[in-house]
Amino acid sequence: MSSFADVLTGAKATAEGRVVSVPETWHQGRTAYGGFSSALALAEAMRVGGELPPLRSAQMAMMAPLYGDVEVRARVLRSGRNAIWMASEIYGEKGLGFTASFVFMRPVESTVSLNDCEMPSGVLVPEEAQPLSRDRGAVFLRNNFDVRFAQPPSDERRPEMFWWVRPREVTALDPTVALLLTADALPPGVMRLLSPSVPVSTMHWQVNLLTPEPETVDGWWLLRSTSDYAKDGCSSQRMALWNAKGVPMLTGVQSIALFG
Repeated sequence: MSSFADVLTGAKATAEGRVVSVPETWHQGRTAYGGFSSALALAEAMRVGGELPPLRSAQMAMMAPLYGDVEVRARVLRSGRNAIWMASEIYGEKGLGFTASFVFMRPVESTVSLNDCEMPSGVLVPEEAQPLSRDRGAVFLRNNFDVRFAQPPSDERRPEMFWWVRPREVTALDPTVALLLTADALPPGVMRLLSPSVPVSTMHWQVNLLTPEPETVDGWWLLRSTSDYAKDGCSSQRMALWNAKGVPMLTGVQSIALFG
């Protein structure tokens, strides 16, 4: 079984970027797991960009299935006084399948300090939370992450999910790459209102990192996805991620296609 670090180590240089092979253990349906593609695009941007400030924002578009051998490319779009913008693309056998835009920005002095991203009350700590069976869940989850349900069982059907998620192997990864690899592991909240047979697909994902140095305890991250609108096959959801001490690490929004 290949860890994400193994995938990066096995990359082969091309004229415009690097080629990697997407292991089947990182699949989500018929394509690479979205966090895998996002982390791959980020890792290439960081390799090409060199000494970059911390990542503060990212936008990812998931346009076509990616599997087998794929080529990832990155380039600097603009280098300013405080921030650097970079773009990454991933190409599969049918052409462009994934694009990402990253903003790396060093801290600057500000008189404003605001935090309206506190961890919700009533969340179970990982030690008390029920684990997701390794026989369930998407292929990428079963093979690469430990998952525990962060809320007690309930019959209430709300378009929201809370999970504790811990990647099994990130020791050789940059902490920000590891965070992005993990941050998309939670299913869309709207899936709690759907039949299990209804396919869903992420179209667009934007995240804002709230810290330049993400860290947690014992590898656990708390993920939340909350769908706030769904109609005509499209769903909009808000996302958030905290570390094991309840410190907010990331917020985001995602656009989901519903095929049923």
